[in-house]
Order: sequence, then C-alpha cells, then structure tokens
Amino acid sequence: MEFVYDKILVPHKHSFIAKKVGQKGIQSPRMHSHKNYELNYVLSGAGRRIVGNNISSFEDNDLVIIGPDLAHCWELGDQSKNLESTCVVIHFYENVINSGFFNVPELEKVKELLKQANSGIWVKGKMLPQIKARLENLITLDGLESYIELLQIFNLVLKSDDIEYLSDNSGNPTVFSKDIDRVNKVYEYVFKNIQNTISLNDAAELLCMAPGSFSRYFKRKTNKTFSQYVKSVRIGLAAKLLAETDKQITAICFESGYNNLANFNHQFKVVMNKTPSDYRKSFR
Repeated sequence: MEFVYDKILVPHKHSFIAKKVGQKGIQSPRMHSHKNYELNYVLSGAGRRIVGNNISSFEDNDLVIIGPDLAHCWELGDQSKNLESTCVVIHFYENVINSGFFNVPELEKVKELLKQANSGIWVKGKMLPQIKARLENLITLDGLESYIELLQIFNLVLKSDDIEYLSDNSGNPTVFSKDIDRVNKVYEYVFKNIQNTISLNDAAELLCMAPGSFSRYFKRKTNKTFSQYVKSVRIGLAAKLLAETDKQITAICFESGYNNLANFNHQFKVVMNKTPSDYRKSFR
C-alpha cells in the first residue's frame, strides 16, 4: 500500500474546507497523513479503516476525527468490485489549534477535543443523525453561516455519549514541509524492504548522513527512533494481514520481516495488547 504525506491547501480567507467526496472499490486506497485536522463522516459505504495502528470495520454513519500527522486510510470491503462510498470531509488549515480560530473561552472544550484527536476519535451514539444532517447542510454554506454550522456540529460532538480513541500512538510526527521528501525516502526504503533486513546505516546513507546524525534527525522529525518506526510498520502490516487474509500466522510472521515466531508473538502483543490469534478473532 502506498504511504504518502498530503499537502492540503485551505483557500485564502478560509479557516476550513468541507466537501462531499466519493471512493470506488476499483481505486487503490492510500495510507496517508497531513498537517491538518480532519473530520470524516461516512454517509454510505462499508469496509475497514486504518487510523494509526488501529484497524477496524466501518459502515454507514461512521464519524472519526483525526489529528495532524496521524496516518489513516479507508478501504472499501471488496477492492475487486465496483463498490462505492460517500463521505463528508472537513479539513482545517494547518496549525489551526494555535490560531485565534478556537482561542476563545467558550470554545475551550472544542480545543481540548481536537487535541485528543491525535489518537483518532471515533464518535458514536444518538447524536449521529443530527451531526449528519448538519454536515450535509454545511457543504452548501459559505462565510459566517458555515462557521456557525460548524460550531453546531462540534456542540453535538461534545454532547455525544459514546466515543472511542482508536490509536495508542504516543506521539505524532513533526515533519515540516521541507523535510517531507527526506523522510519519505526513509519511509519508502522501509516499506520496500520490510520482509528483509533493514539497516539504520543504509537509511542514513539515503540522506547522506552519518548514522548518529540520522538517528537524532529521524527522532526529532517523527517522535520515534528508527527502530521504533520499523517495528510499528512491521506490526501494522501484520495486523492488516491478520484482519484481511486467511494466511497462517507463521507466514505472516515472515512476511512482516520477523524470522522468529516467538519474538513476533511477543512484539505483536506489546504493541497491540493482543496475541496475533486473538487479534484475528476480533475480525471473525
């Protein structure tokens, strides 16, 4: 699966953009992240969504709020069929949390909600029908009317009686635009070699850096050590294979780059809080 950083441009003199978008099953989904906060409401469609290291099923009326730099992807149920999904997506301009947009006492709870979105927030409960109606209305509005409607939506979200945090990410990347190409080189190297030996020295060489300098640079830009990142990719791939295929766990162990089943089981449980077999059962 392709992994990219997106650059989402919010038009000048706008604080956010809201639009209805569609996806067809014949399209290849992209695992991606961006600097913008995102609110995603699935109007129709079903499949699996990936938010950070969480893989879950989704269906109609699925609402998730995502923080900056949190990797995510929505996959339709059967990529071989021409299935379709429609959703309303809101993107805020970069660094909105530190701007004057929410910097008033009455919106303090909204600001706190967005900060919690760094782990991905799944909003459920009885408020969803009202949120859906207002989102569909929001995309028809502009100017002050759209801002007022957005506040009404956040008010309903705050009243929701059932929310769940999706990812246990302990930190989020702080990659600025000038560093995206450099970090993407490392990401591509890891993804292409995930079944093989991955070397810190080789990754450092990609950026023409000494290993020590590279380690400090990577940690500063991603909030993870290089080894932590490699581990997260291996376990993320394993979780995807466990959820979506009937492959033997031993085969998934090797396909994820581990050469020892006992070590694989241990590392998977440390990250996902479940053994591989228990994790698979949750999707059956």
